[in-house]
Amino acid sequence: MTRAAREIAVDTAALLRKGWSMNLTALLIPSVTNQLGAVIGWLDKAEAFAAERGTSPDDLLPLRLAPDMFPLSSQLRLIAFQAREPLYRLRGQPVPEALLQVRQEARDGSEAPGTVAAARARLAEAVAALAAVGPGEFDGAAEAPLAHDLPMGMVFDMTGETYVRDWALPQIAFHHVTAYAILRQAGVPLGKVDYVPHMFAYLRPGTMPAA
Repeated sequence: MTRAAREIAVDTAALLRKGWSMNLTALLIPSVTNQLGAVIGWLDKAEAFAAERGTSPDDLLPLRLAPDMFPLSSQLRLIAFQAREPLYRLRGQPVPEALLQVRQEARDGSEAPGTVAAARARLAEAVAALAAVGPGEFDGAAEAPLAHDLPMGMVFDMTGETYVRDWALPQIAFHHVTAYAILRQAGVPLGKVDYVPHMFAYLRPGTMPAA
């Protein structure tokens, strides 16, 4: 961590002493559901973009921002994986093999990009899993210890709260914005409204600018 990053890093313990708190369920589930909905909308536009050009939307899947980054096919599957992984971590359950398979599909994305239809199916599975979470289900896990282990052997000792705030949401956001950037760079007509389409639920009537 750089000196500048250390200077602005949040002191979680200090904030908790001041009475700051987080409702994990209300933060995590709507946030991730909104992101998944946005991605599904981008795929709609990607399919329309390809149809207008007489190409297959699957041709977009091998694209990547840089040579050492995962392609779009992997980014989409990592979004689906990262959206569901917290549900098991916060319940204190092992991540099931079926979900680990989604992560493996992401790792294999360069050699086996699959199809947009298959990526849609993975995203739909994530939406359904989030929809099945009960109201306030994870709120009691905020201060519970959570050991987050990575495949290469690293283990982070966290709480439910710090896991959601400092790992789960940033990870999803990374793959979310990377998928957006790949599609935008490819020419798919995406804009800010496509990145946060859920905001229109809050739009005050009569305030939409004229076209």
